[in-house]
Amino acid sequence: MSLMEGLLQTSSTVTLLGTVLFLLVLYLCSSGSSSEEQGKEPPGPRPLPLLGNMLQLDLKKPYCTLCELSKKYGPIFTVHFGPKKVVVLAGYKTVKQALVNQAEDFGDRDITPVFYDFNQGHGILFANGDSWKEMRRFALTNLRDFGMGKKGSEEKILEEIPYLIEVLEKHEGKAFDTAQPVLYAVSNIISAIVYGSRFEYTDPLFTGMVDRAKESIHLTGSASIQMYNMFPWLGPWINNLTRLKKNIADMKMEVTELVRGLKETLNPHMCRGFVDSFLVRKQTLEESGNMDSFYHDDNLVFSVGNLFAAGTDTTGTTLRWGLLLMAKYPHIQDQVQEEISRVIGSRQPLVEDRKNLPYTDAVIHETQRLANIVPMSIPHTTSRDVTFQGYFIKKGSCASPLLQGTSVIPLLTSVLQDDSEWESPNTFNPSHFLDEQGGFVKRDAFMAFSAGRRVCLGEGLARMELFLFFTSLLQCFHFSPPPGVTEDDLDLTPLLGFTLNPSPHQLSAVSRV
Repeated sequence: MSLMEGLLQTSSTVTLLGTVLFLLVLYLCSSGSSSEEQGKEPPGPRPLPLLGNMLQLDLKKPYCTLCELSKKYGPIFTVHFGPKKVVVLAGYKTVKQALVNQAEDFGDRDITPVFYDFNQGHGILFANGDSWKEMRRFALTNLRDFGMGKKGSEEKILEEIPYLIEVLEKHEGKAFDTAQPVLYAVSNIISAIVYGSRFEYTDPLFTGMVDRAKESIHLTGSASIQMYNMFPWLGPWINNLTRLKKNIADMKMEVTELVRGLKETLNPHMCRGFVDSFLVRKQTLEESGNMDSFYHDDNLVFSVGNLFAAGTDTTGTTLRWGLLLMAKYPHIQDQVQEEISRVIGSRQPLVEDRKNLPYTDAVIHETQRLANIVPMSIPHTTSRDVTFQGYFIKKGSCASPLLQGTSVIPLLTSVLQDDSEWESPNTFNPSHFLDEQGGFVKRDAFMAFSAGRRVCLGEGLARMELFLFFTSLLQCFHFSPPPGVTEDDLDLTPLLGFTLNPSPHQLSAVSRV
């Protein structure tokens, strides 16, 4: 080794040691400076410098790790996702107190690096402040105007059901993957509300949008993207991030093209859907000289993207879980079908039938509870310094993910499987939603749509879709495992992703007519 090489190697070693010592000193200072003036912070496992508690987390199932930690540290505790401080709220009472009783304090969104990269604070799901308030209010008003949770939505769903049934009938009882037909059908409902019309299942533009949204939601929950959220400088080496960027760019381009087409045929006196209403509001404000409003192209594109992805994935995924569970538990499927036949017969199920189908309604709710498709919710942050259950939580930084504020995770899986609220939290048991007389019972701990200021704005639409699609499909088909596969073989292990999808599987749908 030359003298120069030796000096360079020594220099590199000194630099590395210096960096490690600096991080260690920084960690010790920060961990010792939990200001007594501010109050006691929630307990939790001691983090390592830079890595935090990453080595203790199962990045494939972080919600399971957090549930285990809650047993040791209680219903409110702190973990570190890399350098990011995260306060976890566990159990029904704690989550309700935060999201409902102190809704204003816990109502801001913690925007992780991946969502900041793609949304830049625009749209509805990953935004804060006045822009979020205006976009959410506008979306709620217009979705209701176009029938969300009302007769108008019911008509759109009833129009879509025959298309889905036709696709299933074409399989003639042979096994098939439920993902595409179910997601296409559900996506057409939000498409009709947003764009003013449905798409054909063979339309390449439509199938591309649905398949891309599904893939993006899956990628967002991958271990590599979670690593990126902890250490954004890893971005150039993460392939999933490259795929996500392409998907988002394609989404923006497609939405922009669809909006352009609607703009060319826009009639301000006859709005066809959400996009038309947004364009009319934008045009009105611009004509009045208000060029600095929230009604701009970025908010339109990302609001539409948020509504489309959320309106497709959550309901479609829950419906797929419902069909899988019916195949897994045929005796429950038989009871649902007996009730539908007895109460409705062969006519089309309607929303008003829900009150007369308590067992079916209980099965749908139990599917949502057990499927637990958004186990960690979407991260929140506090809008101010908060003292909660005797612990101090510092105000989060929601302006940029580069500012490491405190993230708050309402652990919804710990609510939907809280053993102090549910008799058998880990099993599929429709009796959770039935009284002794067989009547349907609402349960306060049913937080499948979250709660508070960030509660799912499409809850009314989702509930209607789940009921009408589920009852209509169970009325027409008996669902079972493929030939050679038993009910016991059907795997209920969820697929890793931002939402929990069923693992890849096939079902047979045999006509009951």
